[in-house]
Amino acid sequence: MVEEGAKSLPMELSEKRGVENNGFVQNEAFDDKETETSSQEETPKTCNVDVDAAAAEELALKPYAGMPKEVLLKFSSQARYRVTREILFWLIIVAAVVLVCATITIIALSPKCLDWWQASPIYQIYPRSFKDSDMDGNGDLKGIQEKLDHITYLNIKTIWITAFYKSPLKDLGHGAEDFYDIDPMFGSMSDFENLLAAVHDRGLKVIMDLIPNHTSDKHRWFQLSRNRTGKYTDYYIWQDCGEAAGSVTPPNNWVSVFGNSSWQFDDVRKQCYFHQFGKEQPDLNFRNLAVQQEIRDIIKFWLNKGVDGFSFSAVKFLLEATHLRDEPQVNKSQNSDTITAYSQLYHDYTTTQVGMHDIIRSFRQTMNQFSREPGRYRFMGSDGDEKEDIEATMMYYGTTFIQEADFPFNFNLINMKNLSGNSIFEAVNLWMKNMPTGKWPNWAVGSPNAARISSRIGKEYINVINMLLLTLPGTPVTYYGEEIGMENIVSENVSAERVNSDPVLVTFPEKSPMQWDGKVNAGFTEGNSSWLPVNSDYQSVNVEIQMAWSNSTLNLYRELTSLRNNELPIHRGWMCYIWNDSDVFVYVRELDGLDRVFMMVLNFGQESTIDLQAIVPSLPSEAIIRLSTNFSDAGKAVNTKLIKTEMGEGLVLEYKTTKPVHTMQAFQGKCFVAEKACYSSAFNLLYMNC
Repeated sequence: MVEEGAKSLPMELSEKRGVENNGFVQNEAFDDKETETSSQEETPKTCNVDVDAAAAEELALKPYAGMPKEVLLKFSSQARYRVTREILFWLIIVAAVVLVCATITIIALSPKCLDWWQASPIYQIYPRSFKDSDMDGNGDLKGIQEKLDHITYLNIKTIWITAFYKSPLKDLGHGAEDFYDIDPMFGSMSDFENLLAAVHDRGLKVIMDLIPNHTSDKHRWFQLSRNRTGKYTDYYIWQDCGEAAGSVTPPNNWVSVFGNSSWQFDDVRKQCYFHQFGKEQPDLNFRNLAVQQEIRDIIKFWLNKGVDGFSFSAVKFLLEATHLRDEPQVNKSQNSDTITAYSQLYHDYTTTQVGMHDIIRSFRQTMNQFSREPGRYRFMGSDGDEKEDIEATMMYYGTTFIQEADFPFNFNLINMKNLSGNSIFEAVNLWMKNMPTGKWPNWAVGSPNAARISSRIGKEYINVINMLLLTLPGTPVTYYGEEIGMENIVSENVSAERVNSDPVLVTFPEKSPMQWDGKVNAGFTEGNSSWLPVNSDYQSVNVEIQMAWSNSTLNLYRELTSLRNNELPIHRGWMCYIWNDSDVFVYVRELDGLDRVFMMVLNFGQESTIDLQAIVPSLPSEAIIRLSTNFSDAGKAVNTKLIKTEMGEGLVLEYKTTKPVHTMQAFQGKCFVAEKACYSSAFNLLYMNC
């Protein structure tokens, strides 16, 4: 009866306790007897309870750590787990989409990052005068490597080394005997490779010179050409010329840059070859495609070595007119037989000929093959130097669709005939107003072919010129020694014997050895003498002493490079002309979205007082002197209604405003920006569309 009840009910709960288990029962008979006795007793009462099977299973089963997949799947389909999972899934999808869209938006709106040749000043080194490592009196590549710490101390990341190819050193090495080798005076190819590795290890870049227009007459190509050997026969420009009684009649009146006829008779070939410079520097024939390929191969050779860029010099001379007509005289009444100077002719047929820019663009295309690797863009500069024709110079930038030089080097500040606030403004404005839209400017105040700043315009202006150089928009170029205010050596004190009887050397007093310290030979060499004498002021004008002197030209230069590198308005912002007169030149540097503005007040004349608030009404009544040519004035507040500057004094003023000058109607046409960018203070980033 109990068994039938148990079968008929889903579950029975006994009201009577179960039989106690007394452990192991040894006597089987006793067990059977007890069973019979218990069966005769009262049958236990049972209570029936209805329980759902699924609910019972759920009550018995709960999630636990390490559950198998079969158990996990039983819970995953439940609503509370499924909904939570789906919400998390879609939140992740939405977040990923938002992140991708934000990334695309930031990339699309972000301005182009400044490349390495834009971000840092360029430091130009004349290697023979920088540092001598082997005590022979001539600077060399190892010497440059020894002094790389000086470059980093200046906050500069790009060095430009002038020509060091193997050369007879006529015209100081501008005519190469071998474009694939180093002149022994400067070291070996191994020395150059070591220098390049050391430069790159410091995160620096190297630009080198290349003068493709001509070679030395010692070059193998010329020796083969004068003997009419194979393809080299027409590697140079040869023409028949008359010769009678030892006198040569040139094909025309063309004159070399150095004076006298640009044609030289060759006894071997019995013809005249053309040279735009010295007779030892015959011009290559760039109408010969094989010559163009030779130069492209030279470019590839050095780029494969790891060089970061080239400065192409004398490129306007690459082609000459094939008709060989006489060039027009400047003074038409002058007797043509007396013309011997380069300045006496208009050089319509020997410079900037049709096709010349195509050749330069082919150089650019070759360099672009090496610029595909991220972070390894190869810079190309050109030496336009068209003093009278600014439009011709701007053509070296290329066009919107055809790239040429990254910039032609700008010598406007060197070529000024006099110094004043107005002349500085005119030199700056001439470049900025003619520069093609979107291109990048550059500025140089010294070069191997110009008198040093201190000698050209006066040592009292060296600091203010450096302040101008390092606060203008674009890439500044500093010639070695200008950071300490070096001066020319006195030419008449340079004897022919001292310079190995080469009279051309006395004409370059701006190439005197770098002044490192107050020791003998200014620390340039440990030898007995240097190739040119050290300037007599080296004990007071040198790197070592100026590093220790807080108010020195060197430390001001370093502060200016730091300001340029760290302040966005000066690094890549707008420049607006505020004021210029015979004494001062005033301009601002500002960036859209940034309320901090820098105003430069630079004195290139006599003592001056100016009311800047009258010129810019929104100007705050006070500004802080961020930097001054007088270091003790830094940090002081000045009244903008009464800004006083002494001769050669420069001020970098800092103030805050919500009305930038470049947005004011009164200054339209007086403001320029190359790589436009806007600052977002909310996100601390730059964007393009202001």
